[in-house]
Amino acid sequence: MLWKRPLAGFAIATSVMAAGLAAANTVPVPGVKPGGTAPPGYQPTLTIIAGVPVPSKKRDVPEGYVATKPKLVLHSQFPAKNYFGAADGPAPLKARAIGSYAKGCLAGGASLPPDGPTWQAMRLSRNRNWGHPELVDYLKDLAADAPKVGWNGLLVGDLAQPRGGPMLSGHASHQIGLDADIWLREMPNRRLTAEEREEISAISMLKGPLDVKGADRSVDPKKWSDTHARLIRRAASDKRVARIFVNPTIKKALCEFEKGKDRNWLRKVRPWWGHHYHFHVRLSCPSDSVGCKNQDPPPPGDGCGSHLTYWLSDEPWVPKNPPKAGEKPKVVKKRPMALAALPNACRTVLTAN
Repeated sequence: MLWKRPLAGFAIATSVMAAGLAAANTVPVPGVKPGGTAPPGYQPTLTIIAGVPVPSKKRDVPEGYVATKPKLVLHSQFPAKNYFGAADGPAPLKARAIGSYAKGCLAGGASLPPDGPTWQAMRLSRNRNWGHPELVDYLKDLAADAPKVGWNGLLVGDLAQPRGGPMLSGHASHQIGLDADIWLREMPNRRLTAEEREEISAISMLKGPLDVKGADRSVDPKKWSDTHARLIRRAASDKRVARIFVNPTIKKALCEFEKGKDRNWLRKVRPWWGHHYHFHVRLSCPSDSVGCKNQDPPPPGDGCGSHLTYWLSDEPWVPKNPPKAGEKPKVVKKRPMALAALPNACRTVLTAN
């Protein structure tokens, strides 16, 4: 019959397997992998299953065991942002802002909690809610005073990465834990969800585009209010603040808002590109941060004169040689900052565990 031949083959295979199993009981099992050396007295633990010796289950990891982290290898010419962007926690060192705002790092960083009585941190997935402890204290103080000026609470954007340094995307500054972005949008009367913190946008205060000849470079009165101005005045009046960056249109609105004799706070508020949906607070270097470099002080005066007139003119906004129709504007890519460009102390910040 047709089935006899396969059945015979099966019987032969079965007998071979049985012989193999019997032989397995007599063949010694290597104590170590080829080329390895067993510790003195080592004997592998085996379990016999169906006549076959099988290594027993490995023992559980002891409670409290922590694997040794591999040593971080630093290369001077590699982009610094790749190293600092990969750090998921702060350097366990004494708090210290190192270097300058756009070329430095942060030791002993503190995190701004995602939620406080009068603040909420935004874009948590970026892991940029870190700063020098003095910055975190400042933000908590400002948030506590926000309701006193009619502002329900702060929505706080980017501070710095856990160890500061150049970011993988976005800011050129925010590197030493002394910069923070505060949205020009009031905190709602409820806690935002994790999804909302990623998706909700800040609100632009611009009335219209700035790069058109003869544009009305003013804030939109439907969005801007005196409450915005009072919040920024409170933020700038703190002695710890070195500068606050705002859009020139907002600087103009602040100059018009202040009717009192004390206009000293306006000196710290400086017009700059962007910054029409948030204001950027920058603190002075803490006294105990050795190696931290302050910017030069702002020019004397309230900054509401000829300097602001320039910013509100066509000169800084309207392209002198606009691209022709259908022609894409040229984009000049900057080479990423190498690790070698940062202070030497930033290597210690990276490798600290």
